[in-house]
Amino acid sequence: MTKRVFSAMRPTGRLHLGHYFGVLENWIKLQSEYECYYMSADLHALTTDYSDTSKIDRNTLEMIADWITVGVNPNKTVLFKQSKVPQHSELFLILSMLTPLKRLYMCPTYKEQLKEIKNRNLHNYGFLGYPVLMSADILLYKSNIVPVGEDQVAHLEFTREIARKFNGFYGEIFVKPQEQLTKAAKFLGLDGRKMSKSYNNSILLGDDNDVLKYKVKSMFTDPLKIKKNDIGHPNGCVVFSFNKILNRDYKNREEECKTGKIGCVSCKKQLIEILSEFMKPLSEKRKDIIADKNYIENVITTGCQKATEIAQKTMEEIHKILKF
Repeated sequence: MTKRVFSAMRPTGRLHLGHYFGVLENWIKLQSEYECYYMSADLHALTTDYSDTSKIDRNTLEMIADWITVGVNPNKTVLFKQSKVPQHSELFLILSMLTPLKRLYMCPTYKEQLKEIKNRNLHNYGFLGYPVLMSADILLYKSNIVPVGEDQVAHLEFTREIARKFNGFYGEIFVKPQEQLTKAAKFLGLDGRKMSKSYNNSILLGDDNDVLKYKVKSMFTDPLKIKKNDIGHPNGCVVFSFNKILNRDYKNREEECKTGKIGCVSCKKQLIEILSEFMKPLSEKRKDIIADKNYIENVITTGCQKATEIAQKTMEEIHKILKF
């Protein structure tokens, strides 16, 4: 039996290079080996954007267009929207009955985001309980593998805890999913912080050449390298961090910087060329995909139907074991 993979993203709109190298590259590989379910987590988006939902649906279209642009194949994988599969919400409710409040308050991400996100009121049940909804997402499809970064391992252990508790009370229904650690290259944003749309420091998938030129020219470089022949410190430079991921000859570039053989202006010009070559086919493909709104909507509709078939079977088993 083919193992099943589940993964999801919140629909915050267009994706950037950090998403591609951090998540999507791995998704593309997995779809050739496993039965994959990739979900737009629009219910999760409500945990922080509950006061204005006007962009969520459009953001889903933009995001799934990006998935397809980079090579996620809707003929191989199931691409769907969380809100269109009501079994997610039902299982979330059932699992919430088994989850102690104390355990939710201990969630490290919950504490971090309360500190970081200051412009929204996150003191609500939905935000506190989102790890339970995340667990429902994964368990509903009896997922064997969940690709995650190291910072998400705790969430998956939480999911296994709930699965063990449910199975202990009622019988073996849920598979206990295993993480597949994604060794993502750290992609810095234009300003040296983590690449994030909320920081307005990202390069989006499909950015055209003029936008790329503007963004690369604004990148932070080594403040100690003022003249071309000054000794550089590439490990602290945003431009070099891009070279390290995108430039096959990055070792040579590193040496040129350290020995003062290349200046920051020339380095940026060459990075623009590398990025343009990488981005051009994506930009052209994305324009075609996003222009055909019916195509993306049909992909989502078909995906939701396939996801619902699996989700419904799982809930029928749960109803039976709960004696509903």
